[in-house]
Amino acid sequence: MTHCNFTHTTFILIGLPGLEAAQFWIAFPLLFLYIVAVLGSCTVVFIVRTEHSLHAPMYLFLCMLAAIDLVLSTFTMSKILALFWFNSQEITFDMCLTQMFFIHALSATESTVLLAMAFDRYMAICHPLRHAAVLTNTVTAQIGIVAVVRGSLFFLPFPLLIKRLHFCGSNILTHSYCVHQDMMKLAHADTMPNVVYGLTAILLVMGVDVVLISLSYFLIIRTVLQLPSRTERAMAFGTCILHIGVVLTFCVPLIGLSVVHRFGNSLNPIVHVLMGNVYLMVPPVINPIIYAAKTKQICSRVLAMFKVTCNKELQTVGSS
Repeated sequence: MTHCNFTHTTFILIGLPGLEAAQFWIAFPLLFLYIVAVLGSCTVVFIVRTEHSLHAPMYLFLCMLAAIDLVLSTFTMSKILALFWFNSQEITFDMCLTQMFFIHALSATESTVLLAMAFDRYMAICHPLRHAAVLTNTVTAQIGIVAVVRGSLFFLPFPLLIKRLHFCGSNILTHSYCVHQDMMKLAHADTMPNVVYGLTAILLVMGVDVVLISLSYFLIIRTVLQLPSRTERAMAFGTCILHIGVVLTFCVPLIGLSVVHRFGNSLNPIVHVLMGNVYLMVPPVINPIIYAAKTKQICSRVLAMFKVTCNKELQTVGSS
């Protein structure tokens, strides 16, 4: 490896290669998706917090997921919009490291919460009499804290490992934001420690979570199939649809992005950018819709809020 006499202090984010002239207008749909994500996540958090009947583990975990989606999308969207609208491509090295850490740590936190939701469904279906005693609100809050600590500790080494590298070649990233794999490829140094630790962290967090979630649903399906009536089996499976939808919304874009990073060297650069933006924007937009559509309590509360708002507007118009 040739010795580096300098290292870049800034990196270049890319928008949509080949569509630079259309980026300004493409940013508006992205802004719309971001607004939908923020409104949806804030609505879920507000309803769960104010409605005491929803202070149960499943809804508290949904509230945690909504809060994670809100922070993650907000942390990245401002820079993406600045890139698309004002061609603000430069990002400082330290800001890139900060963004990278939060993206990976929050994704790991979300994975842990999804595992906790799978355990909640397992206890509710396989051990219903012990469910309330095991998953109290205090335990649920402690699980949330553990999820944050776990995500932070596992991915705190990422910026430290990148910090030791030298970057004296290209400083052009292949996404609209910073991630570990992308920065590592630009390094002009031995990246084996990054590769080994990155793979280890992914396997010990997302990998273990996926295995345990799969095991939970194997046990759930086995228990449900032993129920005597078709109605009971349908009701039991119905309580899992929400969680399965959220897991797929989280895993499918993540797997797609990982495949593009691993095997997409020959793909058009726009594929990398699109998959990266799908990974960031699709789950925060879709998750609140899944929550509302599959959870009667949240859906009815949302409709009640809209009804009250509409009545107030009508009264205001009538009095004027």
